Amino acid sequence: MDLLLELEQRARRDGVPAVSHATGRLLSTLVHAMQANRILELGTGYGYSTLCMALAQPPVGKIWTVDFDISRTIVARSYFERADEAESVEILNQPALEVVENFPTHNLDIVFIDADRAEYGAYLEACLPLLKLSGLLIAHGLIGEPRLGNFNEAFVHHPQLDAIILQHGDGTGLGARIR
Repeated sequence: MDLLLELEQRARRDGVPAVSHATGRLLSTLVHAMQANRILELGTGYGYSTLCMALAQPPVGKIWTVDFDISRTIVARSYFERADEAESVEILNQPALEVVENFPTHNLDIVFIDADRAEYGAYLEACLPLLKLSGLLIAHGLIGEPRLGNFNEAFVHHPQLDAIILQHGDGTGLGARIR
């Protein structure tokens, strides 16, 4: 889609972090395969990954995306509107941990984490109870980030997850909730 390419290029030009094209395709494929209609995303940026997932959702789908940077989410909202996905995406401009700790919706299909790397361990523990059994916790940016060594170990050995870290791009962790 031309709009996704435009958004990808704008994020790169403005220096706003965004997942790679390949990771965007992975997210889209997973959402399609699961028919995921309840997704929580931590870290919106300009909304590239959000839009990849929103375009793959069934018509009744909903994404809650969390980012404290209002200037970035204003840009993201404009792309959601242009893609006719604004109704399916709710932007929450608050710190991610505050949102997750008080998030009212449970039985989520997917939680996608691409936010403050220092908080990944806390996100993992706070997000797991929000996922349905068989729901996916997806964590981005796990390779080449020394601060995430302990998180990576905890993620792949977590007793509630069947998890793996894919070695493409910045590294993407996939964990299915099994208990």
